[in-house]
Amino acid sequence: MNNKTTQLENETANAAPATGGRWAAGEDPAKRQQILEGAKRAFMKFGFDAASMNDVTREAGVSKGTLYVYFANKEDLFAAMVETERAEFVASVRTALAEKSTVEEALYDFGMTFVAHMTTDKVMDAMRTVLGVRDRMPGLCQRFFTGPENIRTVMYDYLQRQVAEGRVAIDDIDLAARQFLELSSGSFFKLRLFGAMEPPSREEMHRVVHGAVRVFMAAYGTGTRPTA
Repeated sequence: MNNKTTQLENETANAAPATGGRWAAGEDPAKRQQILEGAKRAFMKFGFDAASMNDVTREAGVSKGTLYVYFANKEDLFAAMVETERAEFVASVRTALAEKSTVEEALYDFGMTFVAHMTTDKVMDAMRTVLGVRDRMPGLCQRFFTGPENIRTVMYDYLQRQVAEGRVAIDDIDLAARQFLELSSGSFFKLRLFGAMEPPSREEMHRVVHGAVRVFMAAYGTGTRPTA
């Protein structure tokens, strides 16, 4: 049995969907994840610009034909990686908000989760990659920063529910959501993006996020909202 035959057998293993039969071309979630993991390794090893689709096939252990069934180019691969990470992150912060009994507790956990995630090396590397190719691939930048569900929309939905329940008094919920994100991230994000600091300690994150919650609730907490 030659290497090519072995590779083809590996690619078709576990190919059947739960309903029986075979996955349609490009629809096997396990194969898609295998390719994304390979792309992540290739991008980390060679850098986004230098990595080729051949590098991705080697890292993922798939044929070039299989790769192009799932992804048209490196931009599609990178965008899919970002979407996967974003979906997992959004799910985690949504859970944090839902499990807290008070607005202050929910905002604090949300802020700590948000800052911890946004200042990691992998997020910073992704951000720098996007900024580095923004002139050549503006579509990649647009896909990176936009989407039907993101951290701002999660905060917006949460604040909207709290307004309806009378726990906070907010006229412009979109503005308030953006304000809390800015307050909680402090200068961490910009300093990390330009390599001016290491990931912040939990103590420093606590100091900034705790202050953000206090300022936010002073402005929007029921009974403490300043009058015009």
